[in-house]
Amino acid sequence: MRIDGAHGYRLVAVGQPLERFGLPPMEPAPDEVVVAVSGCGICHTDVGFAVDGVPTRKTLPLVLGHEISGRVVAAGQNARAWLGRLVIVPAVVPCGECPACRANRPTICRNQFMPGNDGDGGFATHVRAPARGLCPVPEPLPSGLSAELLSVVADAVTTPWEAIRRAGVGPEDVAVFVGVGGVGGFGVQIAVALGAAVVAIDIDRSKLELAAQHGAGLALNSSSMNEKDLKTAVRTFAKQSGRNNIGFKIFETSGAPAGQQTAFGLLDFGGYLAVVGFTPNKIELRLSNLMALDATARGNWGCPPDQYPDALELVLRGKVAIAPYVETHSLDDAPAVFDAVARHSITRRAILKHVSNGTSEKP
Repeated sequence: MRIDGAHGYRLVAVGQPLERFGLPPMEPAPDEVVVAVSGCGICHTDVGFAVDGVPTRKTLPLVLGHEISGRVVAAGQNARAWLGRLVIVPAVVPCGECPACRANRPTICRNQFMPGNDGDGGFATHVRAPARGLCPVPEPLPSGLSAELLSVVADAVTTPWEAIRRAGVGPEDVAVFVGVGGVGGFGVQIAVALGAAVVAIDIDRSKLELAAQHGAGLALNSSSMNEKDLKTAVRTFAKQSGRNNIGFKIFETSGAPAGQQTAFGLLDFGGYLAVVGFTPNKIELRLSNLMALDATARGNWGCPPDQYPDALELVLRGKVAIAPYVETHSLDDAPAVFDAVARHSITRRAILKHVSNGTSEKP
């Protein structure tokens, strides 16, 4: 089956507006599918490609977007079982065969496919993707959820899920999130669902209020506190929480240099730091703190596809609320919406929603 008449919005050059163009006919290879995109979230990483000059692995022009949900409308001969199914496309699709994959480190697979980086992504009516790793979405959806809202599960929900899972967060832990926008806001909810006592740190009062509404036991505005006062407040909260594990579990989810400085400064004896956010900018740290505190710092790139169903289940059960953290816009407004996200005039996670594709399908 071939999909004709699709269109998307591609990045032609760094610093230039997204450009609408007609996608070539899409005919999936034997192990591929074509997904009619319901929604695609705009991520900080996309802005890094388009504004900061972070290089994409496939040379420009390129359709960005790696937070994708939609319905399979065409499938190769080895992927026919996916036809008609509502799915989430993983933000990182490992090959499953290389040394990294065999060592159970699929997120560092050098043969991975990332939509909007290794090939055209989801700022489009349709996207072609590997069938391996697709996350099926049970239907009908619970009240309050829609196909396009689930797009952010592909990164903004699953990435903190994986970082939290790696950290082994449980009921005896104090989890601290530095930056509680999309990724951090979902991280707060995941940690709460796992029983942890949670601290939210940000410079935006509205984000802190939202985090408090969704389970954060302490919300701190770092713009009005120095590092010493922040650490004292977290220590006091940890003591009062009655949690018994040694060391805070800190998640840097701001993707900003100041946030990274704050997160590192909060490390205590036996502490754990997960670096989840990304910035191309450098910061200065005293790495000897890790030695002196016998602490751990670990990076986190995406989430293995086999972890998606567990993260999705939290959303479907209402343990992780998506709607308060996102806003939807028409795909046809992609250039303006993307520019607004880059200028920080949109504070929620923006989702590009495709309403009607007007395509024809040819067998």
